[in-house]
Amino acid sequence: MTKRLLAAALVAGFLAACVASVLQFALTSPLILAAEKYETAETAEPAFAGRAFANPLIVLAHAGHDHGGEPQWQPAPGLPRLAFTALATLVSGVGYALLLGAVLVATGRTVTPGEALKFGIGGFLAAGLAPAIGLPPELPGIAAAGLESRQLWWVATALATGIGLYLIAIRRGPAAIAVGLALLVAPHVWGAPHGPEEISAMPPVFAAQFAARSLAIGFTFWAVLGLAFGWAWGAVAGRTRDSVRGGVAA
Repeated sequence: MTKRLLAAALVAGFLAACVASVLQFALTSPLILAAEKYETAETAEPAFAGRAFANPLIVLAHAGHDHGGEPQWQPAPGLPRLAFTALATLVSGVGYALLLGAVLVATGRTVTPGEALKFGIGGFLAAGLAPAIGLPPELPGIAAAGLESRQLWWVATALATGIGLYLIAIRRGPAAIAVGLALLVAPHVWGAPHGPEEISAMPPVFAAQFAARSLAIGFTFWAVLGLAFGWAWGAVAGRTRDSVRGGVAA
C-alpha cells in the first residue's frame, strides 16, 4: 500500500507540476517580472529571494518585507530562475499528491480518477480558494503583514476548510454539517493579517490579473493532480497484478 501510494503520488505530482509550470511561465511569470521592475524603481534595490518564486501553489502570499538588512540569495534571472520555480512546483506537487492519496485511503474511498478528482477539487478549495479570500496571491511590491502571521493564518484556514469539507461532504450528519460550516467560516471571522496601506506605482490591473491567473492555475493543478493520481493508482495495481501473474506462470 505504501509503495503504491508513493508511486502514484510521484506520477501525479510530476504530471501536475509539468502542467502548472507551463501555465506559470506563460501567465504569471511575466506579471512577476513586470511588478519587480516597479518595485526596483521604488526601492532602488533588487527584488529579494522570497519573491523570486511567488509560487501560489506553495503559499498564496509572497514572502515578507523584513530580512534584517541581510542580503538574500536568489536564483539568477532566466533559466536558473525558471528551473528553481519548476523544482518548487514539483516538490509541492508530490507533497500534495501524497496528502491527497493519504486522505483518500484514510476515508475508505475507492480510488478512481473521478473520485480522486473530487478530492482534488476539495484540495483546491482548502489550500487555494479559501485562503485567497483573505490573502489573495500577491505580486512583489505590495505591502503585506509579517510572513509568520500570514503563514499561520494560511495554514489554519487550509486545515479548517479541509476538515469542514470532510464533515459536510463525507460525514453528512446534522451535527457534522453544523460544525463543518462553522469551520469554513471561522478563519474569515478571525480575519487575515494585512499590512499597512501603501500607494504603489504598479498598475492595479497587474495585481488583479495575477490573483485571477494564480487561482486558475491552482484549480488546474489540483484537477490534474486528482485525475493523475486516480489513473496512476489503478495503473500501479494493474502492473503489480501482471508481475504476480508472470511470476506464477514462470
